[in-house]
Amino acid sequence: VVTHFVLQPRQIQEIKDFLLTARRKDAKSVKIKKNKENVKFKVRCSKYLYTLVITDKEKAEKLKQSLPPGLRKKKIKKTKSV
Repeated sequence: VVTHFVLQPRQIQEIKDFLLTARRKDAKSVKIKKNKENVKFKVRCSKYLYTLVITDKEKAEKLKQSLPPGLRKKKIKKTKSV
């Protein structure tokens, strides 16, 4: 019997904790999604997708510069709803 688990994403509240997670060995990539109100950073690790939501644009830019250089970064563009 094969069972599949749907893992829920985990939200991180602190920037420091997010940076530690992004520096882990099992961190594969970071997706950055900009909205009008906030910027979302999503780091894909082996077990979970960790999300950090930042409302301050300047802090978001600083965090973007602080991400590990070896980590793949992908910007997510807004999709138009029809």
